[in-house]
Amino acid sequence: MDNIGQAFDNSENAAESARQSATNLVNFTRRLQKAAKEGNIGAIKKARAGLNVALENLTQVVTDAIQSWPYEDNEVAEYLKGGYTHELRRVALERGLEIHLRDEQLISHPSIVRIFPEDEAIRIDNKKISTIKPSYLADLLVANQQKSSRFSAKRFLEALYRVYLELVKEDASDGLMKGGSGRVVLLARIYRLFTSLPGSGRDYAQIDFARDLYQLETSGVTETTSGAKVFFHASTGTRGGRNVFNFVGPQGQDIKYFGIRFARDD
Repeated sequence: MDNIGQAFDNSENAAESARQSATNLVNFTRRLQKAAKEGNIGAIKKARAGLNVALENLTQVVTDAIQSWPYEDNEVAEYLKGGYTHELRRVALERGLEIHLRDEQLISHPSIVRIFPEDEAIRIDNKKISTIKPSYLADLLVANQQKSSRFSAKRFLEALYRVYLELVKEDASDGLMKGGSGRVVLLARIYRLFTSLPGSGRDYAQIDFARDLYQLETSGVTETTSGAKVFFHASTGTRGGRNVFNFVGPQGQDIKYFGIRFARDD
């Protein structure tokens, strides 16, 4: 298998042929009904002959439609694990849409795409769908780019700040506790608290967190309701990859997050 999109097209065309043939059969049944109602024997004979031909044709095209999908479930699952990503990215590029691969995740800014081979399904952000045709999925991603975001930068910033305070309040010498500049805290620690409930890490993956960080940083919202400003910090850790949250910007640029602090005097 190297082109599942073509297989979908073939099945769609076969289904359309069956639909047209079924319509033709229905038309002949109506002719027969009308001829019988009017008592027109000649028209009845013509309708019967037409019905016979239409039925033979319908039987064939329905058989073709049933057989038009050539793959077994295991073949589809294997393709979704491998070649599907390449096909999806190729089809998307034909539509002027770039899909980037980072940390085994597909990113089409601002959407995150996850593939579930065993379920024969895709998840775009938090919505799981069973429509895996590459061209259809690419169109959905293009449409997502044109939608206004539902992300609330203010709410996310307040959530970050609450968790940050929990982590630094144990340190009485921390500057933020004295009304000044707080220390840098690893975002990995923030994320661990964000996802401390069972199953929450699965529903809110690291790349989701990175996407929200990026949306916050580019939103222009920098200050909490209490007047604390947020600052993101890079580190030598961003080169090694430990405790780093990666995302991809709209132009394909790598975005990395490592540490965070809040301050009242910057």
